[in-house]
Amino acid sequence: MRDAENIKELIKLQPDFIGFIFYKKSTRNVSVFPKVTIPASIKKVGVFVNETLNYVTAVVGMHALNCVQLHGGESPEYCVSLREMMPSNIQIIKAFPVDAAFDFSQLKKYETPVDYFLFDTKGDKVGGNGVVFDWSLLKKNRSKKPFLLSGGLGEDSVSELQEFLKTSLSDNCIAWDVNSKFEIHPGLKDIDKIKEFKEKLV
Repeated sequence: MRDAENIKELIKLQPDFIGFIFYKKSTRNVSVFPKVTIPASIKKVGVFVNETLNYVTAVVGMHALNCVQLHGGESPEYCVSLREMMPSNIQIIKAFPVDAAFDFSQLKKYETPVDYFLFDTKGDKVGGNGVVFDWSLLKKNRSKKPFLLSGGLGEDSVSELQEFLKTSLSDNCIAWDVNSKFEIHPGLKDIDKIKEFKEKLV
């Protein structure tokens, strides 16, 4: 997000996380950080794609971010280095694009430096493909690491999410990442849609 008034409205819904994308190729890229006070109860997440370690740590410090979301092909070694460079209270989220060929065994190497995983739909774009992946693939996930569920979640996902929550697949799911299907245009969220979505699920 990048519009201050839009963020103020979202804060009223008390989300756990608010994301800020620092990826110049994204239509949601934050070039000027919004001037808005975000409560400590809401974690500010900076989203990066294959950026240098120095750039990530600089942005985290500049904007007092609480979390770093790595949405590219960052290696386990990269995550270890980033963990060592940042204060211990900064959390790292590593995103993985999932399809039928995804190898969940690779997650083991990320477990030590990373705080959360994020499972997204594998598509042509780095993120924001607007398509839901087959959640039954999570049966292959042997990690107990907490994760966020992403990929095309929208108003039409409510019943599927309700069913998902009844299964063991959701045991370590701590949040849902909602994005493209709740946008008026890139970077500007439809607050009413998000409110309705939350009320149906929480």
